[in-house]
Amino acid sequence: MTAPAQVAYDDVLRVWREADGIPQIEHAWLFDHLMPLGGDPNGPTFEGWTLLSALAAQTERLRLGVMVTSNRFRPPAMLAKIAATVDAVSGGRLEFGIGAGSRPDVPLARREYAAHGLPFHDAAHAVGSLAEACTIIRRLWTETAPFDFHGEYHQLTGAFCSPKPVQHPRPPITVGGQATRTLRVVAEHADRWNMPGGTIDKAIERSATLDRLCEETGRNPAEITRSIVLPVSYDRPQHTRHTIRAALDGGFSHIVLGLGAPYPTGVARWVADTIIAPLSDKIIAP
Repeated sequence: MTAPAQVAYDDVLRVWREADGIPQIEHAWLFDHLMPLGGDPNGPTFEGWTLLSALAAQTERLRLGVMVTSNRFRPPAMLAKIAATVDAVSGGRLEFGIGAGSRPDVPLARREYAAHGLPFHDAAHAVGSLAEACTIIRRLWTETAPFDFHGEYHQLTGAFCSPKPVQHPRPPITVGGQATRTLRVVAEHADRWNMPGGTIDKAIERSATLDRLCEETGRNPAEITRSIVLPVSYDRPQHTRHTIRAALDGGFSHIVLGLGAPYPTGVARWVADTIIAPLSDKIIAP
C-alpha cells in the first residue's frame, strides 16, 4: 500500500511497476484522502481513483484498489461508473474497496470535507448511506436494465451502468472498518473485510464480532476473507515479520503492507526478499 500523499507521481509509479514484476506481491493499494494525514498539512495528495486508473494502465499483473474508498466523497452511482472504468482499464484486475469514511475523532481527516465543500454527517448516517451504496453499486454492476432506487439516503431514477465491469459477475468487494455497525454491512455485502490497523488483539476481537454478525444474518463467516493493514518498518523488518505472523495466526490471510514515504530504491524487491520470503512457511500460495 502506497498512500498517495507527500510523494510525487513518479515515486508511486516506480514502486508499482517494480511490484508488478514480483509474483510474491499480489495486490497494490492506494488510500482515499484529499489532504495529507501526516507531515506537511499542505503537502501534495493525489486523488485516489484518478491515480488508480493511471497506475492500472501502467501495470499488467497486480490486482489493485483503493483501501478503502470513502463513501462520503462520491455518490454511489458515480462511484460504480468510476470503478467499472478502472476495471476495464486494468483488464479486470480491480479490487473494489469501500468504507463509511473518516471518523469524526480524526481532525486531520475531517478537515478535508470542509475544504472541499463536502457534508460530514454523523456515524449513523455514514453507515446507513454505506449500506445503501453497496446495494446500489452491486445492482449497477449486475442488472441489465435501468432501475429506480428509493432509499433513506440515496434516490436514483433510471439508474444504469454501461459498460459493466470486466469481471463477472462483478469485482470483489472489500469493506473496511471496525465499528459494529460497519461490520453488519460487511456481513451483508463484502467478500473481504479489512481491519484498518490497530493491534492484532483488537483485530481478532473485531473478527469474532464479524463471525457473530454473519451467523445472525445467516451467512457463513468463512465466506469473508480477513484483511489487515500493517505498517512496514524499514529499520526493524523483524518486528514487521513478527506482527505479520501474529496476524496470520489470528486468521488474517490478506496482509496489506503499508509503505512509508519516501520509498527507498528497490523497496518492492526488499519487501519480497526481507519481509515475505522469511514467512514462506506461513503463506499458502493461492
